[in-house]
Amino acid sequence: MAKKTKSKKSAPKKVSKKKSAKAEKKKKVAASSKKALKKKTIKSSTKKSVKKKESMAKSTAKKTTVKRVIAKKIIAPVKKKTEKKVKVLSKVKTEQAKPVVEAKIKIESIKGYSKKDLEHFKEIILGKRDEIIEQLQNLKEQMLDPTTGEYINENSPYSLHMAEQGTDAMEREKTFLYAQRENKFLGYLEDALKRIETGTYGICVECVEEPQHLCETCPLVPKARLEAVPHSQLCLPMKQKKERG
Repeated sequence: MAKKTKSKKSAPKKVSKKKSAKAEKKKKVAASSKKALKKKTIKSSTKKSVKKKESMAKSTAKKTTVKRVIAKKIIAPVKKKTEKKVKVLSKVKTEQAKPVVEAKIKIESIKGYSKKDLEHFKEIILGKRDEIIEQLQNLKEQMLDPTTGEYINENSPYSLHMAEQGTDAMEREKTFLYAQRENKFLGYLEDALKRIETGTYGICVECVEEPQHLCETCPLVPKARLEAVPHSQLCLPMKQKKERG
């Protein structure tokens, strides 16, 4: 009877071992399934990233092709046109600058008047300029109304009689014209002073490129003419020739 009881107690131990083995198998299967799922997710994510990269590469390639097409069809002809315009403008500028440069070279090659002569002409010009400034000041005083200090016009009550008003108007016109002429002459004298500073004073403008030899000092304007007309840029025979032609 004692032996039977021992066999009965040992049986449940075998059953527990089987259960533990099954549980371990289940755990292993679950772990393997988890690993497989992880691998699948990693593969899918890598595939998606690769697809994204490929799509991005395709889009960039399309953009580059579009840019190339735009550059060929639109930008390239515009560049060519602008380059042509720049070339034409540069040619025109060089062509315009050539005669000016040549004239400067020819003027520099001409031996002008000495420093003593230029100082002599400068004194004459400055004296004439002072005279003109004084005359203009006198004319300004004549044209001003002494009562108001303003310029006299046709409606001014300076002269009351009708005949006197007519003569006053004529006198005013004369003074205005004379003032304009003197102002113009003053500008010529200022230009002559600038030519003395640059060293081109006394050179005949028409005889710079091709001397005509109409006077003894060609291409220089004679001293006697410069002393009489200090702002002159032409010798007398050349001026007469121009007036005839």
